[in-house]
Amino acid sequence: MAATLSPDRILRELADLWVATGQEHAEAGSGVLRACAMTLIVLAGETDDMANLGETIAALMPEYPARTILIRPGGTGAPALAERVYSQCWMPFRQRRQICCEHIEITASDASLVDLPSILLPLVAPDLPVLLWWRNQRLLGTPEYGKLAAIAHKVIVDSAGLPDANAALPLLVGLARGEVALGDLSWTLLTRWREMLSGVFESCQCQARLPEISNVVVSFAGVCPPVFAWYMGAWVANALADAGVHAELTWQPRPELTGYALRLELAGGDFRVSLERHDDRLSVQAGALSNCANLSQPTDCLLMREELGIVRRDPVFERTLATAARLAAAAIV
Repeated sequence: MAATLSPDRILRELADLWVATGQEHAEAGSGVLRACAMTLIVLAGETDDMANLGETIAALMPEYPARTILIRPGGTGAPALAERVYSQCWMPFRQRRQICCEHIEITASDASLVDLPSILLPLVAPDLPVLLWWRNQRLLGTPEYGKLAAIAHKVIVDSAGLPDANAALPLLVGLARGEVALGDLSWTLLTRWREMLSGVFESCQCQARLPEISNVVVSFAGVCPPVFAWYMGAWVANALADAGVHAELTWQPRPELTGYALRLELAGGDFRVSLERHDDRLSVQAGALSNCANLSQPTDCLLMREELGIVRRDPVFERTLATAARLAAAAIV
């Protein structure tokens, strides 16, 4: 029950774990380093593959060592909490010293979520950033979300898992207005796209033709634009407006596209700039110039690796989110 899950007991178990780990490595003739740069709280979703999620968290630790607190959904029944404590270690190449991170796993029913903040607060690593990876789409925006988010410096969500992009955007705008910084993996997957498009207009030749652009078309897979398609169009619209260029935006379904595929075209007169994914490549065509860059398929590990490096608020994302919500509310796709 909730009353039997004591933060003091969990902290004692962590201390005992490190004593045992140190003795084990001393007997083996190798050292051990306790590493922690942040607290990462992960609220898993009901459909998450816990083995895959565990592998993703483990893959993040060498670059972002953290005290990880994984909260597993325990159903909608009576209040119930359970926990276990363990470590995850790796040995850097050509070293004899293991580096280890702490992991706390808590199973919580919906009815016990109200007790979690008082349990988690004593468990976060002192004086270090706290990031909350919110994977449970059903509970996003609920009162439980607000109480858990208040613990963190930043909350990371993935709006790609929300069924209705038009409904998701106002919800995300509301969350972004809170005191806690918000990140969205649907925005993160556009980083390479934004870098490539910005690079196009570093060319004096393309920059001179920027005022000619009058139309922007964002093509996407499916029937309705996903959130990342709204982000792409909104970011381009804001960037063009900052340059004094006002273009008409169009969102266009393309049956041949699948998954996270996008196609972006900026056009005016005989000048065109297009970006499109082909398998693991991002191709760029700007007038007579063309370029191609590697673009790995988006995975939780790749996207989280980028987001964990940004603890502060992202004003470009927040502006893009607000513009995307406004465009989605007014658009007829």
